[in-house]
Amino acid sequence: MSIITKTGDKGTTGLMYNRRVSKSHPRVEAYGVVDELNAALGLARATATQNFVRETLIAIQKDLIVLMGELATLTEDLQRYLKDGYSVVTSNLTEKVEKAAKTIEAQKPAFHDWAIPGSGLQSAALDLARTICRRAERQVCSLQESGQLQNPEMIVYLNRLSDFLWLLARSDEAASDSSGAGR
Repeated sequence: MSIITKTGDKGTTGLMYNRRVSKSHPRVEAYGVVDELNAALGLARATATQNFVRETLIAIQKDLIVLMGELATLTEDLQRYLKDGYSVVTSNLTEKVEKAAKTIEAQKPAFHDWAIPGSGLQSAALDLARTICRRAERQVCSLQESGQLQNPEMIVYLNRLSDFLWLLARSDEAASDSSGAGR
């Protein structure tokens, strides 16, 4: 089967369960930004030199696939989605991000002033992912405000994730500074 289906040639795309919507639908915008976040995390992971960073980012990328699947499911199809065995975002996913953040905070990195992205490739990639995560969070909040969000834990997860990415970028900068490779 070819990836070229031509089904989107008239400006629509498919959600779960063969639901067709405009490519500009808020739900499509939301999971599209999460997909962009996933790609940015792939870049960050590709630049990572520490196992902790690589392993944590791949786990987050896998969790984002869960988030995208749930976002691609209309509220009226959620029970079917669950019955079919698909996962949804739960507090367990959020807790994994919080645990990773606590691992970094336990190292007591020092942060000064506002962060200016770009002191190194790794921290810049993480900051790019963080800003995309914030945009995804805003898109998901829009869904909630319009009554289209079935799971408010998605907002909590994205909020924690953006905080974690900020922390991870600052930790990378601090490590680079202490090794003389930074700013």
